[in-house]
Amino acid sequence: MAASGTFANNNTLVYPVGGTLAPSHNNREISSTGGSWGVPTTMAANTGKWYIEYYVNAGSSGRNALVVQTNKTKYNQGNYNFPSTGEYDITLNSNGSIYNNNDSTATQSGLTALQTGDIMAMALNLDASPRTLQYYRNGTAIGTAENINTSATGHFAFMIMGHNASTMTINAGQDSSFAGAKSTGTANAADDNGFGNFYYTPPSGFLAMCTANLPVDENIDPAQGSFPLEHCAHGVYSGTGTAQNITGLDFQPDCVWVSQRSTNTTANNYQFDSTSGVNKYVQLNSAIALTDDANTLTAFNSDGFSIGSDANTNNSTDTYSFVAWKATGGTTSTNTDGTITSTVQANQDAGFSIVQYNGGNGTVGPGLGKAPKWIIARPLASGTLHSVTYHPHQGTSQTGGELGYLHFGNNSSFSDYNAIWNDTVPSATVVTVGSAGNVNDSNGIQLMCWAEIEGYSKMGTYKGNANNDGPFVYCGFRPQVIIIKQAAASNDWGMYTQAINDNKNDESNQVQRIDSTNGEQGGTGRALDFLSNGFKLRTSNSTFNGTSGHYIFIAYADVPFKYNNGY
Repeated sequence: MAASGTFANNNTLVYPVGGTLAPSHNNREISSTGGSWGVPTTMAANTGKWYIEYYVNAGSSGRNALVVQTNKTKYNQGNYNFPSTGEYDITLNSNGSIYNNNDSTATQSGLTALQTGDIMAMALNLDASPRTLQYYRNGTAIGTAENINTSATGHFAFMIMGHNASTMTINAGQDSSFAGAKSTGTANAADDNGFGNFYYTPPSGFLAMCTANLPVDENIDPAQGSFPLEHCAHGVYSGTGTAQNITGLDFQPDCVWVSQRSTNTTANNYQFDSTSGVNKYVQLNSAIALTDDANTLTAFNSDGFSIGSDANTNNSTDTYSFVAWKATGGTTSTNTDGTITSTVQANQDAGFSIVQYNGGNGTVGPGLGKAPKWIIARPLASGTLHSVTYHPHQGTSQTGGELGYLHFGNNSSFSDYNAIWNDTVPSATVVTVGSAGNVNDSNGIQLMCWAEIEGYSKMGTYKGNANNDGPFVYCGFRPQVIIIKQAAASNDWGMYTQAINDNKNDESNQVQRIDSTNGEQGGTGRALDFLSNGFKLRTSNSTFNGTSGHYIFIAYADVPFKYNNGY
């Protein structure tokens, strides 16, 4: 078997409350003594052809089932649950019936399925039109392939579900003996790429769900020499009171956020960018206009940046954290994709651009080649108007679609106001801006735009549960920077980075309140875990994990999940 990295496993971080589960054999075997339960895989996909096997160790009655499920509202939101309204699933129950899209009437029935001692399998084809799911029992197809509803969106994950006592063991390619429950199959088969050890031969073209087979956007691909850390980086430094160079980055930054780590009430957060030029800043936590200060950030360098003696960014008794993004090294171009001509520097590989224009109430080209999913807009000359944001889920509902705004400079909740984005979702070529002064000022508007790049960045949502065993949020990579805001409540924007938490699972995470002067704050317990394919909330604090709270997040990768083992 060729080196494959990591295979999908049962994700016990996200199983719903209700059953009493006993994972064993490194989570591959799941037993339940009763109640309703369900466990998805640790990996999910929105493209490709995937094959997985399960052994039914014990139990064949009740609601035992194999499920393929996507996040109409759940998986990427960190609120994985049983199939219910607002989700999409195809379920093969132990009664031999298949249910498509949570319908109460079976689409196929009278099939033999999920008997103790059986090896069940699923083959998921996300490249077909329509997309399909085929079930197998002991190497033989059960019924016909089910078509997946065209309205189903998001990343699909395999899942086992049960009710009452039962035990099932996964084989995503790691072990054809199912943790010793079966002697190995006569096939002992790999997939077409040479990965996996399956009991039965996978259908032609279907692959093991493992990191070696997972796709990564071609723009951010360590195999081709382009790493996430070459486009976004974070770190900490100690102030000296005299000019110094902050080095160690793998690129020349074009946008830098600097935050004072002090817990006093005067710890501001500053943004510098190469389009505006050195010695100029805006405050992320304030409505002040673009300000000149020769002693703040004085240069963007090939491996970092230089700072002067200003106490806000270089006080000798303080430490500072920063996040930096790469655009085009300060080289701008004129963009005429929209009705408003703009000045743009765009890094299409990383989905990041800095856009400036005069006026508004029209369309502006961000130059990314795909639609941005996070935008921060700011009037550069105004000292009274806060920056405003666009995020597809920033409204009052998990499902998104509300096109008002959140302030980025304070903790206010979502406002449904159409004069910001003109109730128009950004496209692959333009962002629509309205008549509000936050996006329409003849003295200059700046947009910071980020598009989602698979394996590098994720802009999503999750639902809080007010529990230290909080939701797991799938990103498809190990995050280095995570930004969180409760959309429908007046809670702070919080930023977690690995740099301000020496251990990624430190017992007391620190968070930077980037919309306030409160600086960096910690608690009595850790707020979240940085995981190989996302993060998991570990706090009941309502700012980040309140009861049924609706939260948006923005995350940037340290390493794509696909390459965690190699890099």
